[in-house]
Amino acid sequence: MKKLLKLFNPNFLWGGSSGKGPKHRHMFNYSRLWRSAVMLTALSAILPLLAISWLDYNITLKAVKSETLSRTSRTVSNTKRTISAFLEERKSVLDFIVHDNHYTDLINPERLAVILENLRKSFGGISDIGVINANGQQVAYIGPYELEGKNYRDQAWFKEVVERGIYISEVFLGFRNDPHLVIAISYEFPDGTFYILRTSIDTDRLNEQLSNLELGAQGHAFIINTAGILQTPSHHHEETFEKIAIPVPEYSPTTEAFEYHDPYGESYIIGYAYIPGTPFILMIAKNKNEIMKSWNKTRFEILIFLSIGIIIVMIGVIGFATFFVNNIYIADQRRIKTLHQVEYANKLASIGRLAAGVAHEINNPLAIINEKSGLIKDIFQFSDQYARDDKLIGLVDSIHNSVARCGAITKQLLSFARHMDFSLQPVNLKKVIEEVIGFLGREAEYRNIKISINVSDDIPQFESDRGKLQQIFLNLVNNSFAAMSDGGNLTISAVPIKDKRIRISIEDTGCGISEKDLKQIFEPFFSTRTKVGGTGLGLSITYSLVQEIGGTIDVSSTINVGTRFIITLPLNPEKIKEKINAITPR
Repeated sequence: MKKLLKLFNPNFLWGGSSGKGPKHRHMFNYSRLWRSAVMLTALSAILPLLAISWLDYNITLKAVKSETLSRTSRTVSNTKRTISAFLEERKSVLDFIVHDNHYTDLINPERLAVILENLRKSFGGISDIGVINANGQQVAYIGPYELEGKNYRDQAWFKEVVERGIYISEVFLGFRNDPHLVIAISYEFPDGTFYILRTSIDTDRLNEQLSNLELGAQGHAFIINTAGILQTPSHHHEETFEKIAIPVPEYSPTTEAFEYHDPYGESYIIGYAYIPGTPFILMIAKNKNEIMKSWNKTRFEILIFLSIGIIIVMIGVIGFATFFVNNIYIADQRRIKTLHQVEYANKLASIGRLAAGVAHEINNPLAIINEKSGLIKDIFQFSDQYARDDKLIGLVDSIHNSVARCGAITKQLLSFARHMDFSLQPVNLKKVIEEVIGFLGREAEYRNIKISINVSDDIPQFESDRGKLQQIFLNLVNNSFAAMSDGGNLTISAVPIKDKRIRISIEDTGCGISEKDLKQIFEPFFSTRTKVGGTGLGLSITYSLVQEIGGTIDVSSTINVGTRFIITLPLNPEKIKEKINAITPR
């Protein structure tokens, strides 16, 4: 979990730039570089994916709509043929009757009753039949009503059948108060006179033709007239003989389909066809949402997979960008650390050269002072007066002792000023520690700091880099002095441990280090004393020096109690060389 959080919130993201020192500015703005890498890589990977998805969505949607409209048109065309055949069959029967029977037979009630009975047996749904002469008078009628003798001369349908020879009415209630339609056909005699055979057909059989269509739960077929009045029942619209909400489509000799949105927000695919020779318009309405349900489900699944794909791509992009920028960050940090170490080493080298020069310059007058004071003492020895003056001889001896002390100090300066390249040489650990403390003894006395050195006699002389050891102890002791503001104890101890190693402990009673800061104590440029001149390089360089001589360093601390640094060094020079080779870049 921590690694995942690290992936999305790396250390460098909010740091802006590398380097905290004033002289070595950052090479990159890491947060901006990381965000740019994430954005550009993500856009390069996701934009084509989104573009393809968008294109596929539109093409598929267009194809599905086109297929739906085409399928609806085919259904309407097939149903139109069925309805046309239904009506054409009945027209053909009436035409056959008028041509197969003489007028005198048709006006015979018995013969007309037989014809009606045969029609009912063959087709069903025929309620009555009648013969009307050229004057519009119904001269023969078989049916449930008293319509014989009724005159239709002024009826619109009568005029139409006279004009066209055939007539199919709209659906109406009539005397029976039951939806039905009328088919009438005329027969013209050679002398120009004519008669009309008229029959009434109920719409049950017609409704069956529409209800048997497999249109799904949300699809329905119905017939309207040219005024938009329903001629057959519709489960999802108004009742029969009511005007539908869908606008009456324009006349077209072919089957058409279109998309319609009703006032309630529902969308429909409407197919329609005008039935030739009738006042009827066949319409099939399908709920678009129901039709598109399976496609919408597929689209939703595709969106889920697309979202998962984008998330996976983003995780990969962020991981790649983090890895890429983090490597740059680490390289830049190493570069700056190396530059600081080089600068620090140059300063040490300059100080070393200065110390060596000062030591040489001081040694010359010290030699003269030592020689002259010896000469003075020798002269005093030849004079009984001065030879018995203990005070005077004591002053000369004091001059000798001071010259010897100054000589020892200049020798130590020369020792510290030696070349700092790695070189193994026999080392007496206690003597090295005492030499370092010798430099800082006056400061310890001035600040009332008590120094205790406890080096076990079991530690033999071993091979290591003397100069690096001195610098390690000097840095750690200086760090302990800085932690003790007024008085305190500094304890340096060393004991042998197993596997031919020694453990050196440097413990002070200073202010201590917080647990949060302990995690960063060896990082370059990290310092808790930046306001008082700390550079954050001392412990980082110390850590590197310890590794260079094959050792390890650990730290433990308690606030207001003190801090302990523990250094573990190998006594075997071969192990030292192996560890040095392992950490030395090739």
